[in-house]
Amino acid sequence: MIRVPRATYRLQLGPGLTFDDAAALVEYLDALGVSDAYTSPFLETATEGSHGYDVADHDRLRDELGGEPAFQRFAAALRARDMGLLVDVVPNHMGIAQNRNAWWLDVLENGPASPHAATFDIDWRPVKTELTDKVLLPVLGDQYGAVLDRGELKLGLEDGRFLVRYFDTVLPISPRAWSRILGHRIDGLAASLGAEHADVVALKSLITWFATLPSHTDKDPARVAARRREKEVGREKLIALLAASPAVRAFIEDNIRFSTASPATPRAWSRWTRCSPTRRTAPPTGASPARRSTTGASSTSTSWPPSGWRSRRCSRRLTACSSASCARAR
Repeated sequence: MIRVPRATYRLQLGPGLTFDDAAALVEYLDALGVSDAYTSPFLETATEGSHGYDVADHDRLRDELGGEPAFQRFAAALRARDMGLLVDVVPNHMGIAQNRNAWWLDVLENGPASPHAATFDIDWRPVKTELTDKVLLPVLGDQYGAVLDRGELKLGLEDGRFLVRYFDTVLPISPRAWSRILGHRIDGLAASLGAEHADVVALKSLITWFATLPSHTDKDPARVAARRREKEVGREKLIALLAASPAVRAFIEDNIRFSTASPATPRAWSRWTRCSPTRRTAPPTGASPARRSTTGASSTSTSWPPSGWRSRRCSRRLTACSSASCARAR
């Protein structure tokens, strides 16, 4: 039997109104004659203190609201008074700010080979052929070369993964490109330790491992599965090698520093990011100027959003929110 609400009361959940706070209001709402509480979205969001519409994880209730335990208490309070719950859900809203959306980061790392590629309506065959199978992100506050020259794009290694940090924006490096970072100046390491040294042999094996991963443009299911599986195996081997070999760790850390500090940085970036499914860009001439974030980073403006984002569940085109934290239908 379908439940038909008699009267609803809107609850805008957030740090100032958690699940437990809402549970404390149930008795009052019942006395008013309200039959159903009507809440804002409460899945995990991309940003703290959010309105709830920039969902970043559909599998987890929002920690700021008290998580699963607090939600169960809220639900129990409603059941005790035979009240219902309506939840505001907007399927075409997802947040991509603060690097908390695992689906989005997976798409940036793996391009069309990501299992989440179909979640976002990305035009993988745009008019500009050089952008084929890439995602164009207007996140830079200046022209690419100028940003490189100032050392604002910083290569990093975290948990066995290479990534680029641009102020508070994190962009994953395509796993196949890891081989270029690991192999840069490898002859120098071999000369220092010896070409047959176990650590050098292990590092060269990893270089080959990552270089031969299936391409991010290969969409054959078996090849996609192999790419994900073999990438994780290689990542675990890299973590183990870094832990076991101070010499290899120092060598890779030097390569990372070289990427930012060396006059050859533009050439290194061109070499290391050539096969990445992500491409960064500055706003086009005549676009609204980028705004500075609290950390000094430049964020995008709604006058130049990436085109072609559209939820598969919604036919309306998406554009970036002014906070650059979510997508909004228009």
